[in-house]
Amino acid sequence: MSFGHFSDEDEINESADINVTPLVDVMLVLLIVFMITMPVLTHSIPLTLPTVANPNQIEPKAPLRLAINAQGEYVLADKPESLSELQTSLKAQAQQDPETVLAIAADKNVAYDHVAQALAAARDAGLTKVGFVAEDK
Repeated sequence: MSFGHFSDEDEINESADINVTPLVDVMLVLLIVFMITMPVLTHSIPLTLPTVANPNQIEPKAPLRLAINAQGEYVLADKPESLSELQTSLKAQAQQDPETVLAIAADKNVAYDHVAQALAAARDAGLTKVGFVAEDK
């Protein structure tokens, strides 16, 4: 290694060596980081997914539609019903087909109590697949 020195003259000799210690430090840190993160990136969770015998044979069922107008009146499958009649109809439907999908279309101005009563009737009947119908803007 050569060191620069000052002389009485204006000529200055400089060192041409490169200090590689910081570069080696950074490279070792990167190597350790990649060694730690690679097993995490390749880790997967073993799952056994259900399969369908023939996807062309499965046809989705039409949902059972329940409409609730602004006055809180229930209309199940185009037939007006009271709350007690609704509970009876939903229980009969659940016994006939437990996989029935109930689609609730409630008016935006209806009191939430009417919607909550319809949800409670569906729960009491044993219907677990309930959805809400909304319109696109």
